[in-house]
Amino acid sequence: MTNSLRIIPLGGLGEIGKNMTLYEVGRHILVVDAGTMFPANDMLGIDLVLPDWGYLRDKADRVVAIVITHGHEDHLGAIPYLLKDLNLKAPIYGTRLVQGLLDKKLKDAGLHKPCPQVEVEDGERFVVGPFDVEVIAINHSIPDGVALAIRTPVGTVLHTGDFKFDYTPVHGSAPDFGRLAALGREGVMVLLADSTGAERPGWTPSEATLVPVFDQIFRQAPGRIIVSTFASLLSRVQQIVDVAHAHKRRVALAGYSMVENVKTAQKLGYLNVPRGALVDLDKVKELSPDKVVIVTTGAQGQPEAALARIASGRHKEIEIIPGDTVILSAQPIPGNEKMVSQMINRLIRRGAEVLYPPVSPVHVSGHASQEELKLLLSLVRPEYFVPVHGELRHLHAHARLAQAVGIPGEYVLTVENGTVLEFDEAGASIGERIPGGYVFVAGTGVGDVGPSVLRDRETLAAYGFVAVVVPWDFAQRALRGQPEIVSRGFVYEKESGELMTAARELVVQTLQETSRVSKRGLEEAIRQALGRYFYDQTGRKPMIVPIILE
Repeated sequence: MTNSLRIIPLGGLGEIGKNMTLYEVGRHILVVDAGTMFPANDMLGIDLVLPDWGYLRDKADRVVAIVITHGHEDHLGAIPYLLKDLNLKAPIYGTRLVQGLLDKKLKDAGLHKPCPQVEVEDGERFVVGPFDVEVIAINHSIPDGVALAIRTPVGTVLHTGDFKFDYTPVHGSAPDFGRLAALGREGVMVLLADSTGAERPGWTPSEATLVPVFDQIFRQAPGRIIVSTFASLLSRVQQIVDVAHAHKRRVALAGYSMVENVKTAQKLGYLNVPRGALVDLDKVKELSPDKVVIVTTGAQGQPEAALARIASGRHKEIEIIPGDTVILSAQPIPGNEKMVSQMINRLIRRGAEVLYPPVSPVHVSGHASQEELKLLLSLVRPEYFVPVHGELRHLHAHARLAQAVGIPGEYVLTVENGTVLEFDEAGASIGERIPGGYVFVAGTGVGDVGPSVLRDRETLAAYGFVAVVVPWDFAQRALRGQPEIVSRGFVYEKESGELMTAARELVVQTLQETSRVSKRGLEEAIRQALGRYFYDQTGRKPMIVPIILE
């Protein structure tokens, strides 16, 4: 039916990352963003987390377009996986920078122009199916961030993407307050707005406020300066390059994504790098330390990112030396605080001076604070409001702000991933719940590791495992030799002889007394008996793996 609109968030609600939202009118579906998320600490062995787009699996032919609000990984990074998995051919709309970053990602994924890519810019409108989409300038921590006004047969939706109101942006223009206010006068049925900064009072500082901070640090630092930030935070990279050049320091790049993003941004004209300002990383040792700045990835403490490898002494080309100043120009994403803290401690232990929020004001958020969020709500004056992009606490804080500026509580819809919101002439309602969880990327596998595997990994990490090898004669229902027990990560076998000897005796006794005859039954009997024994003796619950040899 074309007289109803379904909005289905598949990612970004109740979490930071993997943002993806579906807009559905009749048989037509518009996809806004498809991003990745950093794995949480308990997601052992996971490289990336993707949205669960299973809802689209039998509806891929109904997708009329994909629109990307900006070039950060949490909004763009899942596109290659989405295209491969669903064999999508729908056009992808995005600004010039988005398309440039996407080109590189598709090429790395082995995809050669799998679908049309349509470049758009702020102020432009385009029509796909029943959706009339207007692109509106907004600020974020990457150039070319845009909001989307999506006009549907039911009403207009304003989808902000990630945003803040920056009156002195490093790149691009100030936010288009005129269009936002005009939309408010025309009438906005529902606003979906970024909630990441909803707990933070006041206004988010401008990116421009970092220039004097960096200038002072660069003037006073006695040796090398290593700055870590997001590879896609190109406005920050521009500031670092400008200040380094002013202090006659050369800039080297570390980390694959940082190198590639800078190349793309230079090619597209989003980075202005003076001639001779950049130097290859392998040439840094030839320069005086007080003439060097290294810009690197890894501000979130990811174990295999460049800065974490530097901190642990595993980086092939960069080793911390006394006199180094390390700047973490980023705020830890919720859940990454422990990894970041451990990395800072390692850097300090190796002799670096480390500057990071809140020790030094070396970062400003790309997300609106409370006063900006209230200003947006007052300009747009939506009938309904849906807080998006944030953990549940951020969504609820944003919901309270909306009610504070006059939106009735029953018109504020706070939901999580997979909740279907339906809008028609009668108003809004919350529909069914579809899968909206995690799809894990581990190595080259996508989706082949699930919650049960992660639970096994948690057990292995916490208690280790015990393998029990039993030679068994099924015809005679008798042992054909002594059981062998091997432990890894549970106890040190050379110092636990009595424990293991008693365990072997218990296995023999269990097999003699059990009435079970199947292989699976014998395995379960051994697992239960040893599980109780080891817990009684050690208070631990190792994974027990019986192996019956016929």
